[in-house]
Amino acid sequence: MPEKKIQLTQEGYDNLNAELRDLLDNVQPMIKEQLSEARSQGDLSENADYDAARNQLREVEDRIKTIEDTLSNSVIVKGKSNVVALGSIVEIEFLATHKNATFTIVGTVESDMASGKISNESPVGAAIIGKKVGDEVEVKVANPYRVKIISINTEK
Repeated sequence: MPEKKIQLTQEGYDNLNAELRDLLDNVQPMIKEQLSEARSQGDLSENADYDAARNQLREVEDRIKTIEDTLSNSVIVKGKSNVVALGSIVEIEFLATHKNATFTIVGTVESDMASGKISNESPVGAAIIGKKVGDEVEVKVANPYRVKIISINTEK
């Protein structure tokens, strides 16, 4: 069974590519140099610098592999202006409190609540995908609630 493609916005794809380039071109070579210097200090069994550099290199190589896997298994999805889709900037009203919030809908690997980016697979994201301005939907969580779509924008 083929793997499910990871949905990314163009911005998310570009950010991952930039991070990968930085890790490959700058971070990884710097850590390899630190590892080489630590190795030249002699006895590796009690060399904290060597152990730290080796662990840091392992973490960077794991991150490189994760990014490469994500990019190779991703599809860039472009938002549509009249319905909520990946890349849409959506203002919603929480009907119980009449408070509004604005989110950007992104793929799961891009989500970052602190930056106002919610995953298309999160409860709110899944509930509003494909909906239009004026639509009211129920967000299915332990205590369901209703939201209304106030605006949809694809421009930052």
